[in-house]
Amino acid sequence: MNVLIKSATIVDPKSDFHNQTCDILIEKGIISQISEQIKNPSKVKEINLDNLHVSQGWFDSSVSFGEPGYEERETIANGLETAARSGFTDVAVNSNTNPVIDSYADISFLKGKAQGNPVNLYPIGALTKNSEGEDLAELFDMKNAGAIAYSDYQKPIRNPNLMKLALQYASNFGGLIYSFPQESKISGLGVMNENIMSTSLGLKGNPTLAEELQIVRDLFLLEYTGGKLHIPTISSAKSVELIRNAKSKKLDVSCSVAIHNLILTDDELKTFDTRFKVMPPLRTQSDCDALIDGLKDGTIDMVTSDHNPIDIEHKKIEFDYAMYGTIGLETAFGALHKVFTMKKTIDLLTKGRERFGIDLMPIAIGAKAKLTLFNPNENYQFNKGMILSTSKNAIFENYELKGKVYGVYSNNQMVLN
Repeated sequence: MNVLIKSATIVDPKSDFHNQTCDILIEKGIISQISEQIKNPSKVKEINLDNLHVSQGWFDSSVSFGEPGYEERETIANGLETAARSGFTDVAVNSNTNPVIDSYADISFLKGKAQGNPVNLYPIGALTKNSEGEDLAELFDMKNAGAIAYSDYQKPIRNPNLMKLALQYASNFGGLIYSFPQESKISGLGVMNENIMSTSLGLKGNPTLAEELQIVRDLFLLEYTGGKLHIPTISSAKSVELIRNAKSKKLDVSCSVAIHNLILTDDELKTFDTRFKVMPPLRTQSDCDALIDGLKDGTIDMVTSDHNPIDIEHKKIEFDYAMYGTIGLETAFGALHKVFTMKKTIDLLTKGRERFGIDLMPIAIGAKAKLTLFNPNENYQFNKGMILSTSKNAIFENYELKGKVYGVYSNNQMVLN
């Protein structure tokens, strides 16, 4: 699709046109011209939008869609449409489906369902068979099918020897191993952060200790085995400190944080609203502050929406029995931009690809066009009518957000809201 994007401020430090307001001509998916003013060469579609900014396409390292098996929560087609309209051109998709994505055929299924879409889907294969934590799944076969990493989504590996073997085996082919940071015997039946708030509400607490003990264990295993380790969605100040120390020792470890864990605290649970029941749980303001500092100094490598659609039957029930999870693609930009500058927000939304071996696409003449279009200055209240996902469990519903996404241009296709 040929398009002429008019008067766009380019936000891309890797581009020669960074911070410049230019026209961008895209022909057959390739950026053919970038200039202060470009005349429409052959009546191609023109894009004129208010306060238009353009960056490299955004990437999310943890997205759940449901299909196969949980289509009532989300289908791959609608999930990718939601991602595009939320500004994402690349998403790493978790294996928490039914059946679990744990084989060559399963990875091929996901890749096939996403073929021809403007959003690139990168499957994360299960680390263990059926994500049961007993035996390693077919890691090398899944790599050959297109898996970019291995994770039992939100399920900790209880057996340290199994994690040791996973790190050793995957190091033979550069595989990236996820380890969800939670010691199950410590977290027990906790449904929220263990703190004065859990006591006052009469809900069982999940202490930060559960997260930190698992991280310590896994960092020791990583130091012993070598390999590549990714710790998803950390949530405590101590976790940031532990990973900072590990990086100072040159261990090959990366980590992410969910956007809602940067902004919201366990105070939100006063009304027992299950939209705020997430894993890891919302912690304290001091934890939020430490996580933000970890992003600023590079200890935390990337942010994620940790988008996890849950159907109403499993979400709008008694708090103890509700499933964990929130949708987050639609609100990722607007929520982050409430905390960080526009430059830092875009930096965070475009980081992470290198860890998974995904190519960067700087905005340059002759480069493949993979772009996100947005207006950083529009303030609005996110409401239910703005939810694009099939499930409606949005943790930021009714919150004031900053920044509107116009859409994406990727894979020779344009998607605009």
